[in-house]
Amino acid sequence: MRVIAGAFALFIAVAFAGVSQARERQAALPEAQQTWPQEAELKGDYPRGAIVINVSERRLYYSLGDGKALMYRVAVGKTGFGWTGQSWVSMKTKNPAWYPTARMQAAGAPHYVPPGPNNPLGVRALYLGWSEYRIHGTNAPHSIGSASSSGCFRMINADVTDLFERVAIGAPVYVIQ
Repeated sequence: MRVIAGAFALFIAVAFAGVSQARERQAALPEAQQTWPQEAELKGDYPRGAIVINVSERRLYYSLGDGKALMYRVAVGKTGFGWTGQSWVSMKTKNPAWYPTARMQAAGAPHYVPPGPNNPLGVRALYLGWSEYRIHGTNAPHSIGSASSSGCFRMINADVTDLFERVAIGAPVYVIQ
């Protein structure tokens, strides 16, 4: 019996060492080559299913509870358009159409962009509260990690699709500095 227990303990030790080495290799890759989302620690007392967006890190965290989260890369609001505070996911849409605000239209944006490859909202959108802000995909993946939006939070289309399937309508959203 001791031999079996010893062999099992050795198996567990080797398995955990392999997981640790895989995480180290993942962290050593350039960010563009890393697999997302990533498991991460989440500081703060956020409920399971909450979204926490850290503007200065340009990261979105989906809370798994107990200080654990899935971490995604995001683009945030450009200077003068960023914000912090609390909201909630009020609606989720697959293949959203884009209706630019009057301010955006005055700056040259069209009145309407249908779903498809030219739509800046990408393949999924999560609407925040009663505001004009969203967490959405993008047709400009090179913008991820920058401060370039008009207040929305952009994600790679594969990442926003993953988040879309996880998050519930009504989930709290915390935007922190």
